[in-house]
Amino acid sequence: MKLIKNNIIKVLFGILIFATVSSCDEVADTNPGGTTTKDFAGDWFISLKDSDGNDLGGGDFYLHHTYNTAANDNTMWIDDEKHGYWIKCKMTINLADGTFSATNADNANDPGTKVTITEGKIEKGAGLSKAGHKVDKITFTAHFSYDPAGYNIIHTGHKRTGFLEDEY
Repeated sequence: MKLIKNNIIKVLFGILIFATVSSCDEVADTNPGGTTTKDFAGDWFISLKDSDGNDLGGGDFYLHHTYNTAANDNTMWIDDEKHGYWIKCKMTINLADGTFSATNADNANDPGTKVTITEGKIEKGAGLSKAGHKVDKITFTAHFSYDPAGYNIIHTGHKRTGFLEDEY
């Protein structure tokens, strides 16, 4: 009886070892790659001014996000999650120089509103964070369809570092 019990334990232990070794076999390339806009995606602290240079946020910076679209082409989203001036739209980006724009794009944060983005640019290493770290800079001008007077909202900011001393 003891011999049968030992043989069963050995067989089960052998199956366990075989399953462990064979389950770790790497079959294909495990590098997930990246998206076309990965160099421009991230979180940004952005201040807002109107066409006349008036500060629209009382000196505050609003957190915005840029991220790729499902198409994974030369388009990306800009989204302030309804903080700031309520902007969320797709824009086309020039992957070579970081310029971007949107013409009469649907504003998902304000249904029925269209937004036009001009003079958009992401500059690598051209900005400074709150604590003085060298980071990427973002600038663009947005015009919303509900404002026929022609006022533009000028967005200027820098990339979020994740350091506590750089948070607003």
